[in-house]
Amino acid sequence: MKSSRTPIDYNEQREEFETWFQSPLGRALLADQRRKVEWVTREFTGAHQLLVSVSHRLPIATTTDFSMRMMTTPRWAANLSDGVVVSDAAELPFPSESMDLVVLHHTHDFAEQPHQVVREATRVLRSSGHLIIIGFNPIGLWGIRKLISRRRHAPWGGRFVSPGRVEDWLNLLDCELGDVCRGFHRPPIRKAHALDRLGFMERLFNRLPLPGGAYYCISAEKRVLARTETRRRWRKQAKQPVAMPVAGSVSALRPHRHSTKDSQQERHS
Repeated sequence: MKSSRTPIDYNEQREEFETWFQSPLGRALLADQRRKVEWVTREFTGAHQLLVSVSHRLPIATTTDFSMRMMTTPRWAANLSDGVVVSDAAELPFPSESMDLVVLHHTHDFAEQPHQVVREATRVLRSSGHLIIIGFNPIGLWGIRKLISRRRHAPWGGRFVSPGRVEDWLNLLDCELGDVCRGFHRPPIRKAHALDRLGFMERLFNRLPLPGGAYYCISAEKRVLARTETRRRWRKQAKQPVAMPVAGSVSALRPHRHSTKDSQQERHS
C-alpha cells in the first residue's frame, strides 16, 4: 500500500527552517546550541574551519580558535559576507583533507541523501580533524511532536535521524566517536515567557544522562592513517671484471698470438 503523503521538498523545508529560527522557540534553541558547540570546541585549534549549514543566517561555532572560518549556504542571496560559499551539502567544493574542523548544523535533517552529507564532511576533513554533527533527536518530547504533527512544516518536516544511525555512519567512515550529548530539554511550546519559566529543566536534565532533549551533538575524530609507500629493496650482486674492447678494432675482441717467426724477427731488429 502506497503512502498518501506527498514527498517532502527539502529545499522548501530549509527556507521554512530558517524562518522558524526567528520565532521565540527557534531563538531559544539556537542559543542553546551555540553554547553547546562553544563548550565542545573549546580546546580545538587549527587553520581551517567549515560550517555546513542550512542557511548563512544561522551562524554557529563563531568563537573557535581557528585561523580561517568558512561556511556554506544552499542558495545564493544578496550581500553574502566573506567566507560564505554557495554549495550543496552533498557536493562540497573543497579539496579532500583540507579542513581541521567541520560542523554540520541540521544539514542531514534537511537533505535528500543524509548519508552523503556526512560522507562529504569526512572527505574534506583531514586525518585527526574533528567533526561535529547537530541533529534533531527523535527520542523525547520533540520526537513525539513530530510524530503527531499533521502539517509537515519546518522543523517537523525534517528527517530527525537517530543518533545511533549517525554513529554507525561515522564508524563506517573511519571516524572515532567522542562525546555524544543532548540539549534543550524544554518542550516545543511557542510562548517566550513559558520557555523562560521552564529553564530549570535544563539544569535538571543536564545532570542526568537521559536520552531526551530536542537535539543531539555528536563529536568525532577522523582516524585515517597516512599511506606509507613501500620501497623495493634490490639485492646487491658481486662485481664481475669485464674486458673492454678497443674502439674501432674487431680483432681486439680476439686474443693476439705471437708466432715463433715473428719473435725471431723482433729480436734481430
